[in-house]
Amino acid sequence: RNNSMKKKIKVGIPRAFLYYRYYILWKNFFEIIGCNIVLSPNTDSDIVKVGNSLSVDESCLPSKIYLGHISYLSDKCDYVLVPRIYSHGRKKRVCVKFNGIYDVVNNLFSNIKILDYNIDNLKFRYELFGFVKIGLRLNKNIFRIIYAYIVGSIRQYKYNKTLILKQNKIMRSNRLKILIVSHPYIVYDKYLSSNIINYLKDEDIDILYSDRMNRKEAIYYAEEESNTLYFLYSKENIGSAFYYKDVVDGIIFLSAFPCGTDSLVNELAIRKLKNIPCINIILDDSTSTLGLYTRLESFVDIIKVRHDNG
Repeated sequence: RNNSMKKKIKVGIPRAFLYYRYYILWKNFFEIIGCNIVLSPNTDSDIVKVGNSLSVDESCLPSKIYLGHISYLSDKCDYVLVPRIYSHGRKKRVCVKFNGIYDVVNNLFSNIKILDYNIDNLKFRYELFGFVKIGLRLNKNIFRIIYAYIVGSIRQYKYNKTLILKQNKIMRSNRLKILIVSHPYIVYDKYLSSNIINYLKDEDIDILYSDRMNRKEAIYYAEEESNTLYFLYSKENIGSAFYYKDVVDGIIFLSAFPCGTDSLVNELAIRKLKNIPCINIILDDSTSTLGLYTRLESFVDIIKVRHDNG
């Protein structure tokens, strides 16, 4: 009886950064091992304000936002999930923010119990081991933990696959199409990107997203164009630009200030993409909607004229 009366452990997940890549895996994993999930809300100006006050000025906007989400969760759950990701294998490093954010959170918030897993395939620290380590802190049944990880991974994979299939359908339509090349934590964060997405939808344009294609294929296309690209997520991002360039009418590169990897990689891609209209939009917390709409309007006009003239 006592067992069933036991309160479920609450695990907080910040709705930022890798949430947009791994949420289905995380949600299934924690629920199957018997935890409740507490999600931070969609980003809003309060979260940004708090994140700003906790960050150094040089931090990129998404990492400031991340700290705002952590702060929101800090008194609402038993643990907060903060993974540390270093590399997914040879030539598959990720941005240093994902290596260091655990330490930043750990030093800033003394009141939080952190659940972390460490991915560094070069040092044989694999995802499964990380999840087993976390799982054992919350549930002593190793079989249930491994089962939870497998189910979560399969569901995440299936979800990604449906997005890819949906996008392939859109790709074959005859309507105006624009590809948005952007990290998921920028383009799916409504606070950052909703003005752009809503504007394009109002103009009756189909939107393709850079993360909704097969990641291995995207990396292949990126490496065909440049063999010195360093960061995995950047490769996945711009590989899509080279893959879709012949089926879309224009490409929007969307990044947040001051992202070092994007400023380099997007510039490189734009120079290599001939014969297709590209626009580079950099968002910061003071981006004015008016200026943004003016740029989008002229960009959309250009692609409409090109489209009509075949």
